[in-house]
Amino acid sequence: MKFSAVLFDFDGVLVDTEWAIYQAWRRMFEAHGHALPLAIYTRCIGSDFATWSPKTHLEDLTGTGFDWHDLDARRQGEITAELADTGPMPGASALLERLATTGTPCAVVSSSSRHWVDGWLERLGLARHFQTTICRGDAPAIKPAPDLFLAAAARLGVDPSACLVIEDSLNGVIAAQAAGMTAWAVPNRVTAELDFAMAARVFADLTEVAEALGV
Repeated sequence: MKFSAVLFDFDGVLVDTEWAIYQAWRRMFEAHGHALPLAIYTRCIGSDFATWSPKTHLEDLTGTGFDWHDLDARRQGEITAELADTGPMPGASALLERLATTGTPCAVVSSSSRHWVDGWLERLGLARHFQTTICRGDAPAIKPAPDLFLAAAARLGVDPSACLVIEDSLNGVIAAQAAGMTAWAVPNRVTAELDFAMAARVFADLTEVAEALGV
């Protein structure tokens, strides 16, 4: 199967950041006497808190307003500590190396901040595999809108219909399809229970993706 470019989501696809982020939120909810089931939390995966906000949800549950500046800083510290020794997702480095040998352009397309995405790519030595990164702020709207994916296709100079998108979230799959692209899902331990029937294909990991691409 031949695509002109492969566009990768970042969180949960290239690096297993989603679990640490979820666990930090779960602990915060439990500290205030409430659970945070994955089935609820995953509404914001791949997008931002405009789609669904754990902050608003916790305030609604408790009837309390919070000083989110301090809580956000504390939660980010927990996430950073938990991810200190994290490497790329299984199969990520090998897939990117193989795509490079075929001359296939690759991009990261993420609803996260550029500081977060580029920092991780540099730290893990993955930045060299990507012709561009498109992050929050690089297009008018983030996922589930198609804007980020369309911006990536334009920057790479390829037709959206010739792009393959690798996603771990429903918001990402919806965005890719709205952009006219083929979306393959690779769920992780946060998104594993979601129904990815709308995706063109679903894989257990990036090693299976490489096999499907024949690289």
